[in-house]
Amino acid sequence: MIVKTFSDYQTLSEATAQIIIDVLQQKPEALICIASGDTPMGVCKTLVKADPSLFTQCTFVGLDEWVGMDENDEGSCKYGVYQNLFIQLNVPSERIKYFDAKAENLTAECDKINQFIASKGGLDVMLVGVGMNGHIALNEPNTPFDVYAHVSDLEEITKEVGQKYFTKPTVLTQGITLGLAHLQEAKLPILIANGQRKAKVIKKALTEMISEQFPASIFQKIDHSIVVLDADAAQEL
Repeated sequence: MIVKTFSDYQTLSEATAQIIIDVLQQKPEALICIASGDTPMGVCKTLVKADPSLFTQCTFVGLDEWVGMDENDEGSCKYGVYQNLFIQLNVPSERIKYFDAKAENLTAECDKINQFIASKGGLDVMLVGVGMNGHIALNEPNTPFDVYAHVSDLEEITKEVGQKYFTKPTVLTQGITLGLAHLQEAKLPILIANGQRKAKVIKKALTEMISEQFPASIFQKIDHSIVVLDADAAQEL
């Protein structure tokens, strides 16, 4: 695990985007997974300023989604990535692979994503954020480290924090998500965090006991991972 700290959010976003660009320059057909949420959006907004030719061969895989939503639901996990990255880059739909979180058979959706990622030889980049309870994607506390894509029951704090993405109160009960096995198998797993409110979370994740009760602690087990932080998020390390 390599930890890199940057002075502010803008610098953090630019540096993280450059890491992804470097991968694409080495492997144009790379399989890329970028989280939704506030923190990764700075990375997305930086990527769209890069040379468009970098993105003509790569494929994007979605990280997670609230069950029952898609890219047309403002507040969905897809929505922010579509608005700030895919639409801006004119990425064709055949090079975007996301869960159908409105499908009747969500287990089948998990199987499809697992098979797709395996068929591509695994993820080249998996960029994730971290929740206040240590969740990675929608892998909530006590998710086994060896699980692949699955449906998760959301903890109360995740439901509460998730409301910030919606313009009106929205019922959130479950998520569908890539698993922590995908994270460990990714060629370049990246954890990104910013802001003072994440400082204690990052300290616990990176310096305290490795435990499935705090999913982000898995990064201590992944020698080839990178953790990128702004100064505020890193202040307790």
